[in-house]
Amino acid sequence: MLSLTDEISHASTDDKCFSNSSGECENESSQHFIWMRAALDLANEALESGEVPVGCVFVYDSKIVGCGRNRVNETRNATRHAEMVAVDDLRKRFFNAAGDSAEENLPSYGTRLGSELSADDCSPLNDCKASGLTADDILCSSTLYVTCEPCIMCAAALRMLHVPTVVYGCANERFGGCGSVVNIAADHLPSLGPELVCLRGPFAEQSIDLLKTFYKGENPNAPCPKRKNMVLEQNP
Repeated sequence: MLSLTDEISHASTDDKCFSNSSGECENESSQHFIWMRAALDLANEALESGEVPVGCVFVYDSKIVGCGRNRVNETRNATRHAEMVAVDDLRKRFFNAAGDSAEENLPSYGTRLGSELSADDCSPLNDCKASGLTADDILCSSTLYVTCEPCIMCAAALRMLHVPTVVYGCANERFGGCGSVVNIAADHLPSLGPELVCLRGPFAEQSIDLLKTFYKGENPNAPCPKRKNMVLEQNP
């Protein structure tokens, strides 16, 4: 997999990402775009299910090893953000114990478009079983691609899990934990573990459009006072 730390520092709305030297990165067939397209597929799935449209994938050794999308409304559990669902998905597949994986034959996604991927495509790595890697080992060596900047809760959790790098599509101006509101990812917080490197990746505009589409409609699971206020504003 390509090195993200050296290649991506931010993205513009026309889906080009730039290196620290301001040079254009690879075209839309690059792995960065492929992984984020896979995350966008999951975000679209969340939107169709009435959830806040955020999706993510963990990538290890050029393979998707964990997938997640928001399931807050479905579970009525405010902690079921896409990142936390993906962590649980990865742990379920690797059981955090070497050799416990039951499924096999994970295909390489290096040559496939993200639009062809879904959560059902995620399977364990044969190599992990052979090498004795655990879920914690995989998390410590994976990159998380997520359509929206992790919130404060998720940024702290990812840092505690020693996930090294997060690539996100759009900023989270209300709850962002990677610098938009607070910088849980990089602040001097030794109790949370090593710094979490958060990088702006491709498809920011598409990620924002999904969120706008969701918030144009009324969330049926929103607290009653919020819905009542909306009615009052429309009918003064």
